Amino acid sequence: MEHVPPPAEELARLDRELAELDARRAQLLTRRAWLLAALRPPTPTAAPGWNPSGWGAPPGAPAQPWGYVPKQPSAPRSAQNVLLTLGGLLLTVAAVAFTLVSWGSMGIGGRSAVLAAMTLGALITPAVLLRRKLAATAEALAALALVLTLLDVYAVHAVAAPDADGLGFTAVASAVLAALWTAYGLALGKLRLPLPAAVVLAQWPLLFWAWAAGAPALVVGWALLATAVLDGVIALWGKGAGVRVTACVGGSVMGFSALMVGLALSMTASGPLGAVAPGALLLAASAAALAGAWRAPKGFARAGGVVAGLTAVAGVGGVAVAAVPDGWLVLAYLLCGLALTGVVRTGLPRDAARGVLVASGAVVAGALVWALPPLASVLLGPVTLLSDVWAGSPEGFRSALGATLSWSEQAADPVVLALVAGLLGSAYRWWPSLVRITAPVAARAETPEPDAAAGTPGTAWTAPPGAGAPWYTTGGAGARRRPSGAAVRGAAGAGAVALGWGALLLAGAVLDVPYAVAVAGETALVGGLLAAAVRGAGSGRGASAAVPVTALVAAVSGAVSAGALSLASEGTSYAVFGALAVLFAGAAVRAGAEVPRAVFAVAAVVWATVLTGFAGRSLGLAPHEAAPLLLVVPALTVLLGARLRRNPVALPVELTGALGALVAVGLAVPDAPFLALVLALCGVLAAGSAVRPERRPVAGYLAAVLFVLATWVRLAASEVSFPEAYTLPVTVPALVVGVLRRRGDREASSWTAYGPGLAATLLPSLAVAWTDTDWLRPLLLGVAALAVTLLGARYRLQALLLLGGAVLALDGLHELAPYVVQVAGALPRWLPPALAGLLLLVVGATYEQRLRDARRLKDALGRMR
Repeated sequence: MEHVPPPAEELARLDRELAELDARRAQLLTRRAWLLAALRPPTPTAAPGWNPSGWGAPPGAPAQPWGYVPKQPSAPRSAQNVLLTLGGLLLTVAAVAFTLVSWGSMGIGGRSAVLAAMTLGALITPAVLLRRKLAATAEALAALALVLTLLDVYAVHAVAAPDADGLGFTAVASAVLAALWTAYGLALGKLRLPLPAAVVLAQWPLLFWAWAAGAPALVVGWALLATAVLDGVIALWGKGAGVRVTACVGGSVMGFSALMVGLALSMTASGPLGAVAPGALLLAASAAALAGAWRAPKGFARAGGVVAGLTAVAGVGGVAVAAVPDGWLVLAYLLCGLALTGVVRTGLPRDAARGVLVASGAVVAGALVWALPPLASVLLGPVTLLSDVWAGSPEGFRSALGATLSWSEQAADPVVLALVAGLLGSAYRWWPSLVRITAPVAARAETPEPDAAAGTPGTAWTAPPGAGAPWYTTGGAGARRRPSGAAVRGAAGAGAVALGWGALLLAGAVLDVPYAVAVAGETALVGGLLAAAVRGAGSGRGASAAVPVTALVAAVSGAVSAGALSLASEGTSYAVFGALAVLFAGAAVRAGAEVPRAVFAVAAVVWATVLTGFAGRSLGLAPHEAAPLLLVVPALTVLLGARLRRNPVALPVELTGALGALVAVGLAVPDAPFLALVLALCGVLAAGSAVRPERRPVAGYLAAVLFVLATWVRLAASEVSFPEAYTLPVTVPALVVGVLRRRGDREASSWTAYGPGLAATLLPSLAVAWTDTDWLRPLLLGVAALAVTLLGARYRLQALLLLGGAVLALDGLHELAPYVVQVAGALPRWLPPALAGLLLLVVGATYEQRLRDARRLKDALGRMR
């Protein structure tokens, strides 16, 4: 028999068990905390060993007894730094307040004693703290000492030398403080603040001295440069990262300021002699930057080389610019920039030499950018002639451009483009020799850096003399690829072609050649570019194709510009576009590659189409009257396509002709009879294309659509109210032909057999029925559409079912529309949304079933012919 204790006894037992569980839980939590502390890396002050009274402690863990609770770690160093910073700031505020507020209430002796005692104490205390390994506190007091020394200088100037010049006193004081803090920082080498502070103070003595002496701007520039040189020396040989970073920042600011002073003086010099002194300053800055780049690390060496190169160009070019007219300034700087390429034969370190070459490239790029606006004016300026075609030939080339540029200031632009083009062309022509010359700079003797993701080292190698690829990196899956020699050579050749073409165009505008000469010259340039594109069209892919591709793009652009330029005169327009059509057609015949040949052929078709448009304008025809003339070229493209058949050029040529036909349709839109004529002619062209098996699937349907559209437009233009009299004689024979074809070919589509015939009558009748107020036509049309739909369903003919059903639905909608409107007006406003919501709910509830029904309907229609 089970004993059940009284409730009071059972409650006491439960309380005792819960207390034991709580004690056990606390013991386990304590042990867990000790284990976590034991698993952490031991601190230097922890005594390793095994504690016999503790169990489970791993070897090397601090021995602690069972139940030991680890102490909380001390406050982090960030909190210590915050406390020290706040303390230093409070002391600094107190010192400033004392100096500014309480200074006048003390005698000279008291003032000197207080300041000297405070400064001396702040300077001595960090040494004591460093011996006790309290570095953070020592740093805070050193910062206070720095502020106190500045206050000492202020106090000395206010009391002992109130009449002294402020700038001169500041120069002397900053020099003294820089020397003091340098000595102090070197004496207490563990402090990080004194030496950077000395570097900051060293920025000002020479600058303030020059200002105090009323020196000219050139002397100020030399003072800034000398300070920058001092910073560079400190950055290279200074002690500690803080000192070097501070020196780099100071040197960059002071050096940039010196360069701006020298550049401003050089550009505003009154003559070559006046530009010599600023040029000397800039050359000295260049030499200093190059000397720093000689010993600097890789990235800084390249930056120093860039600065040295640009500064040398500014210094030497400034003297040359002062001696030449305004229009030739860019050429002077360009020549100086090109002279920097001689660095490849010097003994400069590789990174510094590459920086100088980057500077040279930047100067060349800047000169080319300067020449872009006038070149764009030459290419795009003739577009203004589109607003007044055949208004008469202008006197000169510039008159046809409509640009407002000051061409006298652009006199050197053609020379700039020609010079750079010649150099790039020479590099392209004698590439192996260039590779040998630039080998010391371009070669990669060091091991390439592997890609971090791949982690596989690569192998760097230098191209042998005369090879086409100067250098690149191979070997590792993640090795960083360098541009191959073929790519660089191809870019040089492409640049030579583009810049040479631009130089010749600009030369005509700068010289203001006669209009006829300009047009003939641009057309001749197009011919030359086409010859270059044809000659290199089969040279290969990738980098080797850069030159012909550039020539091709330039030829097309030049042809557009020359064509627009010729619009000023009727005879010139015919001559230029005729020549362009012949040139591009000849290039299409001679080209070896498929893509260039297609581009040439398409362009020839475009120029020929423009010629037919000119013929309509010459005959005095209105735009819609000239539309049929534009179909001459599409007709020729259809014949040419039949001749070429499956040649890859055939399709682009025929599509371009189709675009010309589309333009003709657009011109004929304002006049319905001409629109019907143009549509019918386009249908004839499409039917001619459909004779070929490869064009039949698209051209056949297009021909049918165009014929039907032409019929409808013609009927609408004649204001025919009974179109069935014209459509039924077409529909009946068409349906008979369709029946005969279906008997001979059971797999023939019902759309091909019956679609055109049914559409020829049903669709025009539907269009008239929608505007007919009588009831007879809609009724007869509905009966006919119902019969066609039933026949389609009976014999499983897709065209009959869909055409008949669509016409029947639209006809019924037209007849029911008035009643639907009346019913909708009589219904409450809330009922249509409610019905729509109910419909959506029903569709949503049976969504899967509806999808299955739609798929079955689609499959059923797909099985029809």
